Amino acid sequence: MDKLHNLGVAELAALLKYKEVSAVEVATRFLARLGGNPHNAFLDINSEVTLAQARESDAKLAAGTAGPLEGVPIAHKDVFVTKDLATTAGSRMLSGYRSPFDATVVARLRQAGMVTLGKLNCDEFAMGSANENSAYGAVSNPWNTAHVPGGSSGGSAAAVAARLTPAATGTDTGGSIRQPAAFCGITGIKPTYGRASRYGMVAYASSLDQAGPMARSAEDCALLLSAMCGPDLDRDSTSLDVATEDFSRDLSRPLARAGKDGGALKIGVPSSWLAIEQGFPSGNVDGCSPKVRDAIKDALHRLEVEGAEVIPIELRNTGLAIPVYYIVACAEASSNLSRFDGVKFGHRAADFADLTDMYKKTRAQGFGQEVKRRIMTGSYVLSHGYYDAYYLQAQKIRRMIADDFQGAFAQCDVIAGPVAPTTAWKLGDKADDPVASYLADIFTLPASLAGLPCMSLPVGLGEGGMPVGLQLIGNYLQEAKLLNVAHQYQLKIKHHEQQPGAAA
Repeated sequence: MDKLHNLGVAELAALLKYKEVSAVEVATRFLARLGGNPHNAFLDINSEVTLAQARESDAKLAAGTAGPLEGVPIAHKDVFVTKDLATTAGSRMLSGYRSPFDATVVARLRQAGMVTLGKLNCDEFAMGSANENSAYGAVSNPWNTAHVPGGSSGGSAAAVAARLTPAATGTDTGGSIRQPAAFCGITGIKPTYGRASRYGMVAYASSLDQAGPMARSAEDCALLLSAMCGPDLDRDSTSLDVATEDFSRDLSRPLARAGKDGGALKIGVPSSWLAIEQGFPSGNVDGCSPKVRDAIKDALHRLEVEGAEVIPIELRNTGLAIPVYYIVACAEASSNLSRFDGVKFGHRAADFADLTDMYKKTRAQGFGQEVKRRIMTGSYVLSHGYYDAYYLQAQKIRRMIADDFQGAFAQCDVIAGPVAPTTAWKLGDKADDPVASYLADIFTLPASLAGLPCMSLPVGLGEGGMPVGLQLIGNYLQEAKLLNVAHQYQLKIKHHEQQPGAAA
């Protein structure tokens, strides 16, 4: 059992179920690996809380009342509120905040028996593509510590990749599960908008934010998603009234019989997504780098070998996703973050002349530069005289993007392409040019705007020996189909078992 930390969720769950190892032993092993906080991945760790939960799990395992994931460790992105650990959302504004309740996602995973290792670093209020915007320092990529892990769920991705936890929660507003999963060589899935409750998740953009799991494999993600999802209608008005389901039910289905009417699975590939642009990555282009393109094409060929059929498709309006997203998301952020004013909770300026001065100083001190930039952008597009010109037009184009996907799904079962145009860039490379980091989301934003389920799985290494992720997009409520495709790939191609040297 010397390599317990190298086991995934499914493997650990099996060992615990058959009492080949105890939950306390597993928790102790992972807590030992967190010493020194490798990669600055964690923001809060409480070994007493973790070991108390592990002892509860051992008691349930002994009594035969264990949940399906009893005793398996997990860590949570620090935008999910927790009773026993601080929640900061990566911001000084919430430094030391302790919630009186657990987020629904946290509570459901605990009900399934999972043991909480701690809270994970993230871009401030989930705003970023590199995890460099955290008030508590940047997270480094375990594959090369000079590179970013992706964002905003960079702490989650880095922790899983470095074998600091077998699983983590993340949130995806415009790609914040998929992009860091791709950059760190792990698997992550964003379910259909509304599948997982948003109750207790610190809001960034309410019509886009969605929780999802990050782990080593599609099988692990299926187990986690089954525990996380389900209606939460009394507490979350955006929750879907869709029954809980077993997302692992179709994992073993051959791709030759996984399509419509039992035929071969048809994978649609937008041709423009695999174009190579001269001078990339400068400019607003939707092509990808040569090595990323080659890794994606090889993965598609492997899926064809397994029985899938790859066909070209067109998504005419997805090139407009970046301006649409940053109008809609920033507008919602400016509204959601207005509650952080120093009155009821969170940071409050120490010295101020009056109430207005307190508001100004509190928000100036508590928010980082990227958060301020997005609040200002959102306030502008919602202001009188600009609402119709910007926000309303963005919502119309958002509808067109969603319609494009429905047209494509009339021809295919899933859509595939790159997660990001390049592999992870170096820390600081885009710190002074926020638009450059925004362009890295060109492939992830369209599905987010449409509210579709989508995921990333590792398919090899690209520039600098850094991981490349394949993005799979499904129609609404088709998470099981995406996980089936990913699992069939991972049964034959073992990129998801590769790990950075620092994790060995």
